[in-house]
Amino acid sequence: MISDGIEDEEKWLAEGIAGIQHNAFYMHRALDSNNLREALKYSAQLLSELRTSRLSPHKYYDLCKNSVPYLLCTVGSVYIKSKEAPAKDVLKDLVEMCRGVQHPLRGLFLRSYLAQVSRDKLPDIGSEYEGDGDTVNDAVEFVLQNFAEMNKLWVRMQNQGPIMVKDKLEKERNELRDLVGKNLHVLSQIEGVDLEMYKDTVLPRVLEQVVNCKDELAQYYLMDCIIQVFPDEYHLQTLEILLGACPQLQPTVDVKTVLSQLMERLSNYAASSPEVLPEFLQVEAFTKLSNAIGKVIAAQVDMPMVGAITLYVSLLTFTLRVHPDRLDYVDQVLGACVKKLSGKAKLEDSKATKQVVALLSAPLEKYSDIVTALTLSNYPRVMDHLDNGTNKVMAMVIIQSIMKNNTRVSTAEKVEVLFELIKGLIKDLDGTPTDELDEEDFKEEQNSVARLIHMLYNDDPEEMLKIICTVRMHIMTGGSTRLPFTIPPLVFSALKLVRRLQGQDGDVAGEEDPATPKKIFQLLNQTIESLSSVPSPELALRLYLQCAEVKLCGNSCQKAANDCDIEPVAYEFFTQAFVLYEEEVADSKAQVTAIHLIIGTLQKMNVFGVENRDTLTHKATGYSAKLLKKPDQCRAVYACSHLFWVDDQDGIKDGERVLLCLKRSLRIANAAQQMANVTRGSSGPVTLFVEILNKYLYFFEKGNPQITSAAIQGLVELIRTEMQNDSSTTDPASDAFFASTLRYIEFQKQKGGAMGEKYDPIKV
Repeated sequence: MISDGIEDEEKWLAEGIAGIQHNAFYMHRALDSNNLREALKYSAQLLSELRTSRLSPHKYYDLCKNSVPYLLCTVGSVYIKSKEAPAKDVLKDLVEMCRGVQHPLRGLFLRSYLAQVSRDKLPDIGSEYEGDGDTVNDAVEFVLQNFAEMNKLWVRMQNQGPIMVKDKLEKERNELRDLVGKNLHVLSQIEGVDLEMYKDTVLPRVLEQVVNCKDELAQYYLMDCIIQVFPDEYHLQTLEILLGACPQLQPTVDVKTVLSQLMERLSNYAASSPEVLPEFLQVEAFTKLSNAIGKVIAAQVDMPMVGAITLYVSLLTFTLRVHPDRLDYVDQVLGACVKKLSGKAKLEDSKATKQVVALLSAPLEKYSDIVTALTLSNYPRVMDHLDNGTNKVMAMVIIQSIMKNNTRVSTAEKVEVLFELIKGLIKDLDGTPTDELDEEDFKEEQNSVARLIHMLYNDDPEEMLKIICTVRMHIMTGGSTRLPFTIPPLVFSALKLVRRLQGQDGDVAGEEDPATPKKIFQLLNQTIESLSSVPSPELALRLYLQCAEVKLCGNSCQKAANDCDIEPVAYEFFTQAFVLYEEEVADSKAQVTAIHLIIGTLQKMNVFGVENRDTLTHKATGYSAKLLKKPDQCRAVYACSHLFWVDDQDGIKDGERVLLCLKRSLRIANAAQQMANVTRGSSGPVTLFVEILNKYLYFFEKGNPQITSAAIQGLVELIRTEMQNDSSTTDPASDAFFASTLRYIEFQKQKGGAMGEKYDPIKV
């Protein structure tokens, strides 16, 4: 029962105090508006709260203590307004009077009320209360004293209860923080607080309270208030004083956020007007911020790695916005980060890793040019501290930046630095096997590297060759799974260089210039050879043929090897292609594709002499006839007929050998029909015969004397006979193909002229 009475009494006391504060507020507002009637009404209601018999003497004394100071504050406010006494004297008395209430919560509200009722009665410059000895210094002194006392009361609140309710007290304190912060806002609004007064009086006094209170919540909040409420130009001119307080804060204070907000405000200030940028250089803002961050990190030995790196990210962001032309500043920030990370293993903290990625990404986003980042000596050193997975992510970011901005990396030295940065994509780091990687992710990474190689370019052939050699040195360490992705773009980049060299005046092959087509082809031969051991024989074969067949894109449109008089090099490419075909290409479908590539490439070559060409065409024809399936044999053999008849080159028009190829393909087609008849009971469609007929027509029109109208007529009759054979399989596609061919013959006959006369003997 006693405990219930105590609880009721506490409740009544709280209700009485709330009523007093409520009526005091409205009484003051009525006095400000010169409404005496309302003021008297609320003052009477305030005093009526004292008419109670439910409180014990002790509690009743507390109630009186709460009501009387509010009345005195109100009276003091009215007294200042009456101007019967100097404002500074009244304000001083009110501050001293409030010392009588030492209960943290009640004292805090009382002083908050005092600040509110006196706010418009401070002797500020231009104020009606200025003069007669009242100066802006008095106004500042009053606010600073009230702030100091309120801060002490606010800090003491943490000790007003048992330890078990500490979290609750901290929550309440956090909710009341604005009562203290309003004093700083009032200071920032006083007209007479110029830069000199702020620097000499206001900031040192405020920081003294912040540092001496030694309370984590108060220090963080008040530092944030200082940064937010006072002008940016004041912060810039007092940077050393403000930053000097940061290392003195409690180790648990979130200094990184405070400094980050300060640097963000200063960055925005610099961006708002180019005219203020010289001020940043004049006060050495970067140096002061950099030194302060170093001192904070050194002072807070328990600061987690993510906190330190976050500070460097903020400093780098500030630097890129305020001093984008000072790459030495940027590199200095990266170097400080390297120093912090040195001596430690790879980062495993995901949050810290994320901040390092942000640190490395900032220069790329600012300059939109990886070439600028490549000049930063500490950039790769920061990347070395990333774990393998994040290192590759950052490498992808670098490549994407290059592709997005269409950046050309134009020197071998820069390419060396670039490939050192993206080495996580180029080779296995720390023995991490590629078979543990996701297949789709791996392909995307390697395709990105392949696209990057095409962005490496220099107009000077010698420098371009150095670039190619640098890239080759790096990608050759990539292992068997990467080479099929990275070698082809390197090969095509080198072939582009060959074309450029061919376009130069004079015989470049005879000059003492290291960048010659012959030397490049020799380098390519060695490079492609590495694909044989991967193994990736089909790709290597294609690249060998591409090197042999590469053309000069110009008016002459001649072949590369021919222009450079390097027949042995071209012959070697074909030799390697045939060796791969013989020894490495085992799949029947792959063989068909490969032999047609060889035939097609060889047809377009004019570099070879008679002996070498005969050797290669003989090989191609022989391999064509040895394919596994008869239809494949037939098509490859009649394709070889084009090796002996090339329209745009005099001297390669051997009609007899063309006819031999066509007859041989016809025999193979017959054999295929017979084999089908034996194995399936039907001879199959006549598609092969129609295809051969079309080859006959092609060479007939080209003027091959060995292809006569009689031969064509005989082939037409043969096809018709096969189609009418009972064992023949009806195939609509083959029938349509043959019908279309006959219509073409009829069309040529009706067209007239010399071609019409040639076709006239053929009866369809």
